[in-house]
Amino acid sequence: NVMHGQWDWMRDPKIHSTTWEWDNASPADLWKHSHNEIHHTYTNVIGKDHDLGYGIMRVDEDQRWVPFYLGQPAWNLINAFLFEYSIAAYDLQLKKNWKDRKDNPEFQAKAKQVIKKIRAQMTKDYVVHPVLSGPSAPATLAANLTANLVRNLWTHSVIMCGHFPEGVATFEKTSIDGETRDDWYVRQMLGAANIKGSPAMHVMTGNLSFQIEHHLFPDLPSNRYQEISPKVKEIFDRYDLPYAEGSLPRQVASAWKKVIRLSLPDDTI
Repeated sequence: NVMHGQWDWMRDPKIHSTTWEWDNASPADLWKHSHNEIHHTYTNVIGKDHDLGYGIMRVDEDQRWVPFYLGQPAWNLINAFLFEYSIAAYDLQLKKNWKDRKDNPEFQAKAKQVIKKIRAQMTKDYVVHPVLSGPSAPATLAANLTANLVRNLWTHSVIMCGHFPEGVATFEKTSIDGETRDDWYVRQMLGAANIKGSPAMHVMTGNLSFQIEHHLFPDLPSNRYQEISPKVKEIFDRYDLPYAEGSLPRQVASAWKKVIRLSLPDDTI
């Protein structure tokens, strides 16, 4: 939320999007480019929004099926367990840059930056903290491994619910040719889904459970999303647009169903 610029209005350099570095394997500046500049601009546009399928999954029936996609349920599961590091790799756009990596100084510089950040994170979690714990080092190591695994699985589930459930729209590149600002807002409305739950659950998701509101107002402080949600719903109802929402189990199941369904050839769906 800090790196979305939600607290920039406070003008506090300690929690400003331009200075914040998070406790994650992905360097803040690379993540802000891939997420804030690319994902929030080209939300759910196939071939433009790299968050859509993370470059390893088929997410729409109109995407040409190839045998590689048969493995996407496994790819998605592996992605969930290693999500922190997957995001760091995804920020490098490996699919696009890997072939010419040796002749691409910009990619090499970013790769070194990612490796440096990953090394620092792993050293902190799996070396420094256990050593500082003395005799409790094994317990500290196990605790950090468990905490990072749980965080990866939780974050992956919450984020997957934002754009992957059945019924969330995807868009072709040509559909945004000549797109107006009004059209952009409609695309954000149709290209996201919410998670219904208690106030405690919303806190645990960082209010990303209000993904629709987040995409309409990405730099609005996230604690305001629940407040504006009824007003946003009213606009959906007024124009007869589907407001995609469901419980966490329902949305996770729906997203996984879509991942599995689209892993198969078109004639078997």
